[in-house]
Amino acid sequence: MTAARADRVPVAERLADAQYAAAWRLVRALPAGAAAGVFRLAADLAARTGAGPAVRLRANLGRVVPAATPAELDRLVRAGLRSYARYWCEMFRLRPGDAQAVHARMDEGISGTGPFFDAIAAGRGVVFAVPHSGNWDAAGVWVVETLRGLGHEPVFTTMAQRLRPESLFRRFLAYREALGFEVVAAEAGTAAHRALTRRLRAGGVVCLVADRDLAGSGVEVSFFGEPARFPAGPARLAALTGAVLMPAYPHFSRDGWVVPIADPVPVERSPDSVAKATQAIADAFARLIAQAPEDWHALQPLWTADREPG
Repeated sequence: MTAARADRVPVAERLADAQYAAAWRLVRALPAGAAAGVFRLAADLAARTGAGPAVRLRANLGRVVPAATPAELDRLVRAGLRSYARYWCEMFRLRPGDAQAVHARMDEGISGTGPFFDAIAAGRGVVFAVPHSGNWDAAGVWVVETLRGLGHEPVFTTMAQRLRPESLFRRFLAYREALGFEVVAAEAGTAAHRALTRRLRAGGVVCLVADRDLAGSGVEVSFFGEPARFPAGPARLAALTGAVLMPAYPHFSRDGWVVPIADPVPVERSPDSVAKATQAIADAFARLIAQAPEDWHALQPLWTADREPG
């Protein structure tokens, strides 16, 4: 970026980039226990204030556990903010050299992998649909290292929203590419769709976050008994390419990670196949999230009632 272009970047965006750069350096310099303690303290402070992200998280988790008392919901929100803080701490500390150790630890907590291995052996693509939860970067590392171990071309592709400023987006891009991910910018539109389709038809693995309709063009589903909109991308890609569509829920154990993978979602050849498959993803997410709601990082409005103007 030239000096002239840098001057045109808003101060707030340049500050955000500088803050992330500093966090990467400082968190990696701290001992693991100290870094985790700092992030946990920040989460507890956010929970005590009961403002900002805590408000939305409380409302969202209240739909997951409607029978929870106010005190129980307080504890769940604190646990949820701690989980979200843990993700950021782990992300800042994760290095490419950690991949094999992460794979070994993650391998103990992954279940339901049979259809995944069957698909890879048959040269068939796989679409993982995941919510915002746990440490999905670590889950992605497991996929990359597993494909390498199978002698399969290690192509694990995901999509990311373009951040501002561009330097911050490139910082995250470099981080995930160093872990072995292929990252496609969501704003690339048709080019992004073609890239994902091409990878799946070649037997690759695509992972898409699928609990938030950022584009506003998703499919209406029933989620925990209320209307919401989920992105149609995972189901549409599976229908177009014949890939196996598998919902999964990355979340945390005490000292590691857990990823239950649900049964593959059938994608029928019918006019409403995408809508049916997207509803099946929502149903699978609801079952999985209910098992560990504290690790679902639901900090934005998700249900239709919360997104529409009052």
